Amino acid sequence: MSWTWIAVAAAACFVLKLAGLLIPARVLAAPAVARVSEAIPVALLAALIATQTFVSDHRLVVDARLAGLVVAAVLLRLRAPFLVVVLGAAAVAALLRWLNLAS
Repeated sequence: MSWTWIAVAAAACFVLKLAGLLIPARVLAAPAVARVSEAIPVALLAALIATQTFVSDHRLVVDARLAGLVVAAVLLRLRAPFLVVVLGAAAVAALLRWLNLAS
């Protein structure tokens, strides 16, 4: 990787941070801005989960990761502790792969 691209990325991060500091407080207090700023992290997390669950080698796949995601969703709905959710999802995905029931 070229040092030029690293410097460009660092400068872009600095400018983005500076722009955030220069925005007036009245703009940030607007109801529309508040709604969008609350929705963006949820949308990004949902996109990350979907990408990590359904994409492999630039192809759409359904495998043991989907079963793990379903188990995690059920455990979250049951208000299980986070560690239980993670271990439960991982165990189901590993078990399905070990039994060759999901590729």
